[in-house]
Amino acid sequence: MVVGTEADVQYAISGDARLAFRVRAGGPHVIVRVSAWVSNQDLEILESQDRGLLHQRMSSFATIVSYDHRGTGLSDPVSLADLPTLEGWTDDLRAVVTAAGLERVVLLADALGGPVATLYAATYPARTRALILINSFAAIARSEDYEAGLTSEEYERFVEGVEDVWGSGRFLRATMSDVPIDDAQLRDLARIERQSMSPAVVGAILRGLYATDVRAVLPAVSAPTLVLHTVENPIISIENGRYLAQHIPNARLVELPGADNAVFLGSAVGATVVDEIEEFLTGTRVAAEHARMLTTLLFTDVVGSTDRAAAIGDQAWRTLLDRHDEVVRRQLGRFSGHQEKLTGDGLLATFDGPARAIRCGTAIRDAARQIGLDVRVGIHTGEVERRGTELAGIAVHLACRVCATAQPGEVLVSRTVVDLVAGSGTTFDDRGEHKLKGIPAPWQLFAVTN
Repeated sequence: MVVGTEADVQYAISGDARLAFRVRAGGPHVIVRVSAWVSNQDLEILESQDRGLLHQRMSSFATIVSYDHRGTGLSDPVSLADLPTLEGWTDDLRAVVTAAGLERVVLLADALGGPVATLYAATYPARTRALILINSFAAIARSEDYEAGLTSEEYERFVEGVEDVWGSGRFLRATMSDVPIDDAQLRDLARIERQSMSPAVVGAILRGLYATDVRAVLPAVSAPTLVLHTVENPIISIENGRYLAQHIPNARLVELPGADNAVFLGSAVGATVVDEIEEFLTGTRVAAEHARMLTTLLFTDVVGSTDRAAAIGDQAWRTLLDRHDEVVRRQLGRFSGHQEKLTGDGLLATFDGPARAIRCGTAIRDAARQIGLDVRVGIHTGEVERRGTELAGIAVHLACRVCATAQPGEVLVSRTVVDLVAGSGTTFDDRGEHKLKGIPAPWQLFAVTN
């Protein structure tokens, strides 16, 4: 195996193209990432966002090889008329595996990279140890026997939408809708898009892939296969993942909560994805560094922030947000809350008791009104897992959804919170059951009234 330092970028030759790749030495399982074309091996920000999950966690049990497809990132550019077919993309993958000196590898592919990895696994079974497909598909085009796909009109609207926003960060933002993103993080996502490929290239690649259909080769995949898919995925529906699992022999399907398509860019399910991969490859999950605990989570969000910013201008809006942040910090100090992260126009905080979280939530709402802002607040108590500085677990996702459901000026809590503060004197209005996006069962929610 060819292994360089962390900063080394190497090149494989496939036909007349040179493909940039990196090998990051780690555990005994060799994973080759087949990305969805959005990559750049020299893009430091891309590494920093998924490093905690993909590189630090996975390095304990795997060596990771990543590469840029031709026409993207640091690989050779290609004319729009000469973009490879699916077979050509698969030849490129083989060239990287060969150049890295690898024999049998685990293929980890997400979204558009899935068909490439699937075709490789079926074509080169002796060189494929396992196949992992994340939010991927067997075909794009809808047909009578594949209703999970898209019509040509639907797909063209999607591609045109991607071209229109490419380079602004808004496409990647849409692939991680459950992840709170602030302005600085959005600019980072914009850099990832721009330094991966141009709008013309992304449009050409996407249009060229519409005819992709690997359904016929699925039965020929003999490698053990893990299919991971988010159940509320708005870009590649869960039916695509179910189809893969049903038609690849002995494949295992894990349905993940939430709507995120890009699970390695800060998604709440990213940690679960790594756990599933670790167990799939090693037979065990090593969670010694993860602290599980019961905590109360509080999300806030400023209502109508976009319209307000447009009305008063960027500088005035930034000043107002700074005042908002100071108000929030003051209230967190009063009620012993811990700020976990800012979420653009709001925040996530944790408390060691739900009653304190409720009092803090109402205090934040009231203080924000005094400076001319309206906020919504969502509170839930549940078990979370701390991974370094990040919180993970379904409870985080649920609390975020509770906040999104709250009306302007409302402090909305889950049934769990109500039960835990019984006898505290806090009163609530029953807001009924709600189907929260990405949460399997309905949840009864209550608004704080005092």
